[in-house]
Amino acid sequence: MLRTLIFKFVLVIWFLMWTPLLLVGLISSKLERQFVLADAWGVLFLTRIIAGIKYKIHYPSTNEDGIPLKHNINQRLDGRSIIASKHMSMLEVAILVTHVPNCFFIMKRELLWIPVYGWAFWRIGLIGVNRTRGATNMNILANKVTKHIMDGMTLIIFPEGTRATPNQKIQLKRGLLFLASHLKLPITPVGVDTGLYWPKHGKMRPGTTHIYFESELPSSATLEEIHEAINRHSC
Repeated sequence: MLRTLIFKFVLVIWFLMWTPLLLVGLISSKLERQFVLADAWGVLFLTRIIAGIKYKIHYPSTNEDGIPLKHNINQRLDGRSIIASKHMSMLEVAILVTHVPNCFFIMKRELLWIPVYGWAFWRIGLIGVNRTRGATNMNILANKVTKHIMDGMTLIIFPEGTRATPNQKIQLKRGLLFLASHLKLPITPVGVDTGLYWPKHGKMRPGTTHIYFESELPSSATLEEIHEAINRHSC
């Protein structure tokens, strides 16, 4: 538990140190993204040095030509897809944002109100949704997402809508299906086991966490198919 307390204390100091730079970065979305990425890389460094947590990313198997062994007729030549990831801790957020170029997230609108950090998230293109007034206006959301996609960005979404604890299977939100159908984009499921090492509550545990990028699913995939894929390797 001491390791966890030390890590969280240092993490707070780290975030505070970055606050002035994130304020400066608000003048430019490109500059702000560089600052946010550097901040996230620092989180991964501190996680490894203090908490003793390493990570390994797994990608779908390919042959010598780089073509997936299981051909997917829905795979786009431009490589674009919606990344649908299981969400267990801040750790996979830091890993995904540092390894998926020019990405953006859909998140609770209230998170964008956090002083400095929330403003920085808004500046780099993260989209907030209001969950307090019932169903989200999916057409408005889809239009915002479409603009980002047309600008060459990649959407990362946590279809469960909340952080899961180990062995917890959460029903997926149907908004993912609407966006995939509207955008005509395949879905790349991502499974994680980060909750074993950086849990939602309680002490952190040293070890190697794994991030699993699964083979693409078509935009017409069912919630059951996506659910099975993101939980295939999860604890």
